[in-house]
Amino acid sequence: MTKQSTYRLGIDVGGTNTDAVLIDEKLQVAAEVKLPTTSDVYSGILAAIKAVLHTSGIDRERIAKAMLGTTQCTNAIIERKRLSKIGVLRIGAPATLGIRPMVDWMDDLRVIADKVEIIRGGFEYDGKELAPFDEGAVRAFFEDCKKRGIQSVAISQLFSVVREDHEERAAVICREVMGNGVYISLSGKIGSMGLIERENATILNAALYEVAQSFTEGFVNSLRDQGVNNADVYFSQNDGTLMSMEQVRKYPILTIACGPTNSIRGASYLSRLSNAVVIDIGGTTTDFGILQNGFPRESSVAVTIGGVRTNFRMPDVISIGLGGGSIVREKDGAVTVGPDSVGYRLTEKALVFGGDTLTATDIAVRLGLARVGDPTKAAHIDQGLAEKALTKIVEMVEEHLDSIKTSGEAVDVVLVGGGSILLPDYIAGAKQLYKPEHFAVANAIGSAISKVSGAYEKLVSYDETPREKALETAKHDAIELAVQAGAIRETVEIIDVEDVPLQYHVGNTCRIKVKAAGELT
Repeated sequence: MTKQSTYRLGIDVGGTNTDAVLIDEKLQVAAEVKLPTTSDVYSGILAAIKAVLHTSGIDRERIAKAMLGTTQCTNAIIERKRLSKIGVLRIGAPATLGIRPMVDWMDDLRVIADKVEIIRGGFEYDGKELAPFDEGAVRAFFEDCKKRGIQSVAISQLFSVVREDHEERAAVICREVMGNGVYISLSGKIGSMGLIERENATILNAALYEVAQSFTEGFVNSLRDQGVNNADVYFSQNDGTLMSMEQVRKYPILTIACGPTNSIRGASYLSRLSNAVVIDIGGTTTDFGILQNGFPRESSVAVTIGGVRTNFRMPDVISIGLGGGSIVREKDGAVTVGPDSVGYRLTEKALVFGGDTLTATDIAVRLGLARVGDPTKAAHIDQGLAEKALTKIVEMVEEHLDSIKTSGEAVDVVLVGGGSILLPDYIAGAKQLYKPEHFAVANAIGSAISKVSGAYEKLVSYDETPREKALETAKHDAIELAVQAGAIRETVEIIDVEDVPLQYHVGNTCRIKVKAAGELT
């Protein structure tokens, strides 16, 4: 009896649309759907799963893997909703007493911290102990957290990227006092150099633990409701690879900005390009990203999320308020496009769908760039107004394409996202403009075809460990981390190596970052 082929289900939830695709064993698109995102998100995911299964007609039991990319964590921070009350412990007195944790946070976000304390301990930049670890103070802190009913804590330590000893000891004490059910977020596992930014990311990660539990359980339940019972479940993270449910519950902050990275991975797969600029035009925003060796380029600067400055891994992406739902206005002869949008109500509000709002989609239909909805409902739009709006759209895209490029030379550009219908066949700065098949659901495809990865980062003194040996160890550990995350060992490749000298350190100290990725088991 011939073994039946299996499929991957990829879903990406955007601000305007929820996209779903089924990918077969040869990584070919078997079915795709694009539906409006719903206000409660989950009913939209359910509808997308149901629709793509209906379109394909395949047996639900043949879906072996299901992947979700979602904006739930990003939205929770920006909207200040569903964030957990947490305890914040910094190990760094007396050196760090001058700047309190969350010192520059907005008041409406700072309230998530129910208890904040700085205790003695931590290390110098060269790994020497700054002060003895105050175990008594740590124990008292967690006892108070337990009395307050706190279920999640963030622990940061001075120079934990050099040595994590005191963070790890604090975590042991935390579980002794508060029990194994407490959620612990350690800064050495999340951020990079820079105490305040790393601590900020750790605090946000701790505050997201209930959000992560909610959307992971919600996705699994949505699959079961539609009879998808045999699938291994994965979630998109913001480096263009996947995480298991266990990982995403530990590090929910790593899902932030996974939408653009899914699109970048999908664009690479669909265009067969490994290096290019990807422009993802959705219903609300346009994201510009760099495809580098088949993966999204990582940002080298601190990133602000919901007003909080952080330094954890984030993609190098520029976002602007331009999409298919962007509202077009004319005043005194000048035309504006966005940044406000009708969002997921595009199919209700746009003129071509019988609505009463002039959107960028209506402009594209009026000028013959696209055929969606009822073109006769856009026929009355003034030709001059439409041309001015298109000029504005193109100018916005060209300006930001120029901003993200690393040189003045023209580059290959891949257009993806349903809003790609807004652009003509030529834009300045593009050597060649690609709009591949299935471009409208590239984000869901990126989620479905993604690999799993492992990343290793450490400060190493080459005076103590020769460079070649340090890099060999880092590559080995990165590969092992990828395998632990679910990659097939034989398929794991080293995809990025950074070796950055730290001039302010004594001796020949460098920061080594190595990333490996491989195919799912």
